[in-house]
Amino acid sequence: MATARNISRFWEWGRKIICVGRNYADHAKELKNAVPTEPILFLKPPSAYVKEGSPILVPLYTSDLHHEVELGVVIGKGGTSIPQADAMEHVAGYALCLDMTARDIQDQCKSKGLPWTMAKAFNTSCPVSEFIPKENIPDPSDVKLWLKVNDQLRQSGCTSQMIFSIPFLISYISDFITLEEGDLILTGTPKGVSAVQEHDELQAGIEDVLTMTFKVNRLEL
Repeated sequence: MATARNISRFWEWGRKIICVGRNYADHAKELKNAVPTEPILFLKPPSAYVKEGSPILVPLYTSDLHHEVELGVVIGKGGTSIPQADAMEHVAGYALCLDMTARDIQDQCKSKGLPWTMAKAFNTSCPVSEFIPKENIPDPSDVKLWLKVNDQLRQSGCTSQMIFSIPFLISYISDFITLEEGDLILTGTPKGVSAVQEHDELQAGIEDVLTMTFKVNRLEL
């Protein structure tokens, strides 16, 4: 029953995670990718979610797992073909997210012209913070994100550097994927992505809003 759903626990019942690739020009360049002229999209399943207190698990098949810190947009009101002018009315709030990426597998997939699913959609590939109410981020186009690995700053950026804005992304995605309450949109990562190892500690934050911490473990056979 829709009324029983608690949007502040969207990760328990939200049906999809829609991710935007290469939405910061400097990140596209650091991976030697072209800067896109329209959004590059991929999906993660809800089983990718992991919350603080549980570890990020390195899949057995990768030896090059990277962190990507991102602002997540939590959809509060569904819709199809949403006009940009109305897009922010569909936002319930935000979350700080990591898009964990098996970079070696992604490179292999790209070289063969294959989908990135193995690199992006595995269990624990989408660590998320607590829900952030919309009013706590009055201007999502000017949000400072950072990430540290073992207390060393690796990523620091601002959503003002995004190529495609949040209203544009909501409108663009909804033209061919109906957005539903509880869906999460990952809006891309600033430059500075790098590999993490077993036992590393990742700390990420939205300046003046919240921080979150995750340990990295290797998946046991």
